[in-house]
Amino acid sequence: MTVSNLPALPPDWPGGFWVHFVVFTVIVLAFIFLLAIGLIYIERRGSGRFQARVGPNRTGPFGLLQAIADAIKALTKETITPAKGDKWVYWLAPLVTFVPALMIFAVIPFQDGALLADLNIGILYIVAISSVSVVGVFMAGWGSNNKYALLGAMRSIAQVVSYEIPLGLAIVGVVLLAGSLSMNEIVNAQSIPFILLQPLGFLIFFLAACAEINRTPFDLLEAESEIVAGYNIEYSGMKFALFYLVEYCEALAISAIIATLFLGGWKGPMLPPVLWFLIKVVSVFFVIVWIRSTIPRLRIDQVMGFAWKGLLPLALINLFITAIQVLVWPEGLPWGLVFLNLAIMAVLILLWSKFYRLGGGRVEV
Repeated sequence: MTVSNLPALPPDWPGGFWVHFVVFTVIVLAFIFLLAIGLIYIERRGSGRFQARVGPNRTGPFGLLQAIADAIKALTKETITPAKGDKWVYWLAPLVTFVPALMIFAVIPFQDGALLADLNIGILYIVAISSVSVVGVFMAGWGSNNKYALLGAMRSIAQVVSYEIPLGLAIVGVVLLAGSLSMNEIVNAQSIPFILLQPLGFLIFFLAACAEINRTPFDLLEAESEIVAGYNIEYSGMKFALFYLVEYCEALAISAIIATLFLGGWKGPMLPPVLWFLIKVVSVFFVIVWIRSTIPRLRIDQVMGFAWKGLLPLALINLFITAIQVLVWPEGLPWGLVFLNLAIMAVLILLWSKFYRLGGGRVEV
């Protein structure tokens, strides 16, 4: 038995429901906060390299303590509340945004059976919980009593609603292949990584997820050149730091979900399962940073048009093709379909790029 084929942990490991709950809650929180600090460092240093600059390198060895220094600075800053804002809504908005980002990790498996709660509707739980964060964004815009903040919040709602549909359709393709909504069972079903059997579904999910968490080039809700800083313009101190942390928690969550749904989760040769999972999560996040550092921001009409005219039709076609393949090969898709699905993805993207173009000067929607 190799290291990566360790037996599944029992549901109540290391002993009893409450012990399991406490132990994995601590593990999940430590995983989120420690890795979030690491991802902040990776993004800031990586963006520096991409953009021909150094990046933070003064605080601690190689700038490793920069994120901690920023957190201390945010904690010591004065918290200012808008005089005419809705104070309860204003104060609760950061928490309403932050808590769902943490709750997603309850169903993310680090290895077979190593997760806080193995729900048989795990991916449905993630879709439902992740949608709550946008409520906090709208609360921030409304409670601030600021027109720029409200405009940024309304943009966020429109963007999340638009990209939620192709994202959900991409997930349905994975569920058809796995035959389960459990995140743990989806990984166990990947004798062939689903990124090879669902290359178009992976691409749709990745782009829609980046738009959902407002990463460049889809970060229109805080476009500095148009609406100053968007929904969080009136926030300072620890409240602003929470919004900043949410951005990285959501990026970490998306990286973990992609690693679980499409990259085989903890599976891999020789190395321990948890290490394989971490490698895949960090690799996905690095691609997100790479895109942020190289692609300019789109216009709001281009972003919305890309969701409805680009991703949605492709997601429907991908779902239709996947359903046919599952009906033809109910015991599992063969390796030969990897090349067929890659060819289908290339043809569809090529045809759709000819049929639908993002206008240069004209408004799309």
